[in-house]
Amino acid sequence: MDPFDEFNRAMGADGDSSPYPGFAAMRSQGGVLAGYSDGSTGAGDSGADEVFAPDDAYDVQLFTAYSFEAVQRVLAFGDEFSSSGYSEVMGAVFGRSILEMDEPEHHEHRSLIQQAFTRSSMEAWERDVVGPLIDRMIDRFAGQGRADLVRELLFPFPVNVIAELLGLPAGDLPMFHRLAVQMIGVMVDMDRAIESSGLLRDYFKTLIDERRVADGPDLLSVLTSIEHDGVHLSDDEIFAFLRLLLPAGAETTYRSSSNLLFGLLSHPDQLDAVRADRSLIAQAIEEGLRWEPPLTLIARTALKDLDLFGTAVPEGAAVIACLGSANHDETRWDDPAEFDIFRERKPHLAFAHGPHMCLGMHLARMETTVALNTLFDRLPGLRLDPEAGDQYISGMTFRAPPRLDVIWD
Repeated sequence: MDPFDEFNRAMGADGDSSPYPGFAAMRSQGGVLAGYSDGSTGAGDSGADEVFAPDDAYDVQLFTAYSFEAVQRVLAFGDEFSSSGYSEVMGAVFGRSILEMDEPEHHEHRSLIQQAFTRSSMEAWERDVVGPLIDRMIDRFAGQGRADLVRELLFPFPVNVIAELLGLPAGDLPMFHRLAVQMIGVMVDMDRAIESSGLLRDYFKTLIDERRVADGPDLLSVLTSIEHDGVHLSDDEIFAFLRLLLPAGAETTYRSSSNLLFGLLSHPDQLDAVRADRSLIAQAIEEGLRWEPPLTLIARTALKDLDLFGTAVPEGAAVIACLGSANHDETRWDDPAEFDIFRERKPHLAFAHGPHMCLGMHLARMETTVALNTLFDRLPGLRLDPEAGDQYISGMTFRAPPRLDVIWD
């Protein structure tokens, strides 16, 4: 089965439905609101934009931070809000990763992994991997005059970047892509995700054993050799990072780049401005991330009794940090629902904030920059296909356009 079709069906939402009107309504009631949950603290918790009434079905008190200041506070203070709630579901699939770690373990682990994401590595990856890969992918459809950019480029290219960075054999890519997509769909089919995770572990084990004997310039070799204060990553720690890299580095990049391109293509004046002046790409990327972050919610657990902007939050409560709502806070941005690359630039929270700020954010920005430049260079007059019907961004927790049908001259 086509991994794109399977993934799209599994993660599909109800047409052009949007969480943002609901987020705005909740924000108007306060920066932090209380409700109840069934005990799940996963970032995919679909009830974060509702205030629940307690009953037998909801046994864990849930709080959701909606304002920019409240979300920033939740994410900034690791001594007050724990990430350990991810261990129950995500940890079962990915293994023990930095996603679920608190300080000081998180800092020690991150200090090791971030050595693989140096400036010199990023420059080499852009030159040797990302640029050539995007060119090859565009070669496949450039002569057609029309394409669905999501299917043809934006969905597959980030996971293929990861595969090439890891130095995976080209013949393994279809298998790797299929297992990656099945594992990412953990919230849809847990059993299949766990099975795919195990198969990826077995696959990576063989490659890691090879790299420990004879390493090379690829990311997998770097992960087997890096050390901090005499500490190296164990095989299990490498497995966990590699499995986390797929949703964190592939799915979110596909969604953020798709959302940005939809924003530009649906605002032709801004598209023309960026196409004519490539120095505007950086601010366009930041506006796209603010306007439509790929993930609208992440979860934390309160480590102590807290007063959070006037709301009493008890120890042990689940706390949802609503990134989507924070990025549309009217007290921080004028007309926040509008896509405007020329608005005053202020930091957003699409990459989170604080100790768990996205480790791969520079890679994601670089990949999107290369994709935009190459599309503009290779497909002159790129624009939405007027015969394709309505096009839109879909999803409540994970957001992206299901299709992006375009034509060019």
